Amino acid sequence: MLRAEDFFELEANPFKPLFTDTEYVWEALGKIKGFIKTQLVPNTALARKGKSLIEKDLVLYNGEIIEKGFEIDISGNKAIVKKEGLVLEGASIIFAGCYLMDDQVYIGKNTIIEPTALIKGPSYIGNNSEVRHGAYIRGNVLVGDDCVVGHATEIKSSVMLGGSKAGHFAYIGDSILGKVNLGAGTKLANLKMIDSPVVLNIDNVVYETGLRKFGAIVGDGVETGCNSVTAPGTLLSKNVLLYPNGTARGYYSQGTLIKVRQDQDCQNIR
Repeated sequence: MLRAEDFFELEANPFKPLFTDTEYVWEALGKIKGFIKTQLVPNTALARKGKSLIEKDLVLYNGEIIEKGFEIDISGNKAIVKKEGLVLEGASIIFAGCYLMDDQVYIGKNTIIEPTALIKGPSYIGNNSEVRHGAYIRGNVLVGDDCVVGHATEIKSSVMLGGSKAGHFAYIGDSILGKVNLGAGTKLANLKMIDSPVVLNIDNVVYETGLRKFGAIVGDGVETGCNSVTAPGTLLSKNVLLYPNGTARGYYSQGTLIKVRQDQDCQNIR
């Protein structure tokens, strides 16, 4: 019920080792920093040249930075980069005006970093992902393939396993997200108002997480409505729906519909 496999499809996921030797899914949060330290192979130093602000559009292609002579077409569903008439398959775009605060950043293939996005290392951004205008990646972050870190979205010490969408005004702190969609303004709160570790009470069993900062575990298929909030230590199993303006607290089994808040109007819909 509380294993990683109960929340996520992890087969062939590059971040699967985070969950090795874990009994409870949240134990992976304490392994993020060590995982990044040992696995990260940065590839943005040549783009930065020792500066944080990227001053002109750049293309990252086959491990090299292309500074000129390319064309960018973002009119379709997929950005296309051409040079001398040839499409550069797998090329990523680092737009002028974004900030790469240090060299400890990896950017995958077919990924876009938009103007004014700010990325602190160590951070990993996977393939076919978007870091949109005004996004703030604060470090110790793993963003998988096909993800969106959206406009004015802040993320720190967290994992987006893949297909994770946080398109607008979200806060993601000390959390793990599967293939989910967060509505605009969703906040995954990670710090209790009372100075103490997060303790979970699930079916009258108490779990001492030992984590002072613990946001949410958001399973595959979860959708949250606009301006919804999860309290520290919230676990949303697969296919949970959290309605707009709702507040979730504690553990929710697969397919739960959360209409207002954690103690009212919950029902199983799937």
